[in-house]
Amino acid sequence: MPTHTGLFGRLGLGAHRFRWAVLTATALFAVFAAVWGSGVFSDVSESGFEDPGAESSRATDLLESELGHDDVDIVAVYRSDEIKVDNPTFAAAVQRIADGMPRDAVADFDVYLDEDLSETERGMLVSEDMHATYIPLTLTGEGHTDRLHQYEAVAEHLESGPLETHLGGPIAVEHELSATAESDIVRAELITMPLLLFLLVLIFGGLIAGVVPLAVGGLAILGSLTVLRALTYATDVSVFAVNVATILGLGLAIDYGLFMVSRFREELERGRGVAAAVGRTVDTAGRTVAFSGITVGIAFAGLLFFPQPILKSIGFGGIAVVLFDLLAALVFLPALLSVVGRRIDRLRLPLPRRTATAAGEGGWSRLARTVMRGPAVSLVAVLGVLLVFSSGLASTRLGTTDQRYLPEDAGSRIATEAVAEDFPAGGLGRMHVAVSGDPSEDSLDAYVERLEELPGVVRAGVERGGGDVTHVLVAYRGASDSAEVEDLVAAVRAEPAPEGARETLVGGVAAMQQDNVDAIVAAAPVTVAFIAGATLVLLFLAFGSVVLPVKAVLMGTLSLGASLGVVVWGFQEGTFAGPLGFEAVGTIDPTYLVLITIVAFGLAMDYELFLLSRVREEFLRTGDNTRSVAAGLQHTGRIITSAAVLLMVVLLAMGTSGLLFLKIIGIGLAIAVFVDATLVRAIMVPATMRLLGGANWWLPRPLRWLHDRVGISEGGGEEPPAREPSGDERVPAGV
Repeated sequence: MPTHTGLFGRLGLGAHRFRWAVLTATALFAVFAAVWGSGVFSDVSESGFEDPGAESSRATDLLESELGHDDVDIVAVYRSDEIKVDNPTFAAAVQRIADGMPRDAVADFDVYLDEDLSETERGMLVSEDMHATYIPLTLTGEGHTDRLHQYEAVAEHLESGPLETHLGGPIAVEHELSATAESDIVRAELITMPLLLFLLVLIFGGLIAGVVPLAVGGLAILGSLTVLRALTYATDVSVFAVNVATILGLGLAIDYGLFMVSRFREELERGRGVAAAVGRTVDTAGRTVAFSGITVGIAFAGLLFFPQPILKSIGFGGIAVVLFDLLAALVFLPALLSVVGRRIDRLRLPLPRRTATAAGEGGWSRLARTVMRGPAVSLVAVLGVLLVFSSGLASTRLGTTDQRYLPEDAGSRIATEAVAEDFPAGGLGRMHVAVSGDPSEDSLDAYVERLEELPGVVRAGVERGGGDVTHVLVAYRGASDSAEVEDLVAAVRAEPAPEGARETLVGGVAAMQQDNVDAIVAAAPVTVAFIAGATLVLLFLAFGSVVLPVKAVLMGTLSLGASLGVVVWGFQEGTFAGPLGFEAVGTIDPTYLVLITIVAFGLAMDYELFLLSRVREEFLRTGDNTRSVAAGLQHTGRIITSAAVLLMVVLLAMGTSGLLFLKIIGIGLAIAVFVDATLVRAIMVPATMRLLGGANWWLPRPLRWLHDRVGISEGGGEEPPAREPSGDERVPAGV
């Protein structure tokens, strides 16, 4: 048996030696994960979009801690097209709902039938056409999470009557967003699995070779759910983190499986025995997969710099899922390949088979050489395309996630918009100002009068008070993320506090949205510096070059800018609205732009590593830069393209969701993968490698000394195979 002195080679041989133990342990884990890990959805959080340290969050916390929770959580809209609200049958149905209201969960509610209401108050609860009413409810839960947990029990009662019923309000919208996301992701995974198997069989030209990467993907889903459930015991994990992490975990695992299986088949075709092929596969492709996974993990770690719990939990979940993907690819998969062995090519499809030549020439190699014959022209052309796409970023208008991100037929969207459109005072937004201290009555009245005079304010007044906190309510019209309301938030915050008050804190949906944007903008520089710095160091360790890491990061940034420009153009401006079946909001939540940026950059470095690792391997063997680039693209071009197609299938399945934010993430990442795997990998990389020539591998003497001691290179070198294939020897279809 050949020896592999490198770390990864020894890992591969160890997986081969203990293959049955590894597979047995994996089977036991899969059973455990299916039983325990699948319960993660009962332990996750449905909220987390707000910055807990922002002024809006502190205002809410202060008002609730001192005065109690007093905001509307749910609005139950009751409608009948046949009878009006003054009809006894309509009134009796609403009264039964009111009489049976679960008092342990509902702190307060108003019904138009209440005799204590004034005619004005009663009129606000009845629609202008007299065919509908709504009940505003405040829940008893001490915190936002508690109130979300109360929703289902309250909803069951509110929907028990004979009238047409829709439940809206912030709690209902948030609950429906998370529940729909959960079901849509499960549906997406069920759709993608058979499609991925079909594509893998076509790519490899055989059933066995196609099933192996899919097994890694299935294991990745189970492992992702298990890891994420374990994380719920240490930190809050958003349900959206589970959705994103599992779907990306599936895509990355299949990518890694594709890359490993391709190299294993290549080593077998070169005449190696199964053990030697497994060892060499892990020594080369496994090393690349490890660096790739760490790079994606670094990108996810960038999310930890943002204060929003949803981004932090996606960061933790992404890191955990990537680590599990690496474990599956570097331990489970080599053990599985050791057992499958040469049967990897069994159950082949009757597809045409391509011919391998000793020089490794092929379509991808010819493409690389064509690009490298006119590298400057190719580079300028692609740069022009990317810059045009990036120009879409100039029109970016940031907003917030609300009922508009739900499908038009979603119950909570119907109810929330009906209250705004059909009821006299329903369209008013509410800003909550917490005034702390002991202002005099006159100074407080003067403060309220100044607020009422601000442009856009419908009314302002003292809502309640107690201790040394006073709650001032400011009502306004307009979308919370409109420019006018943003200006109003700034104006309210700019008003001097009443004389005698310590401070004023402004909260409410509009203020929270503005704080959310400010927090993301503030955290972005540190995040970019961390990801770029860590990626540069990692690529230096991988490639032993100063130039290649810098070039990779710059090209990844260009690719990312183009992808985000298309996302803004397609979703914010509504260009994709017709084909994808959604209504353009006119703004875009920065949370999703951040997520696309982080994940897309990690994937860009993923494909960069796949390609340049093979180029470096060829360069170390031949010392010819141009030949190495052509050979590297020939060996990896089809694999990278196949990996990109498979990942795009997973992401596009996410994009079929009825939720706008899942469409943005899924389609946005699919666009990023497409741009990076085509324009960047196939054209920009060969062009820049040819223009830079020997400078690609430049390394100053001090850094060379450092890399020789801490860098990670292929272990064991290139071992001579038992036999070399002749020039006309056939290679299995697909790879």
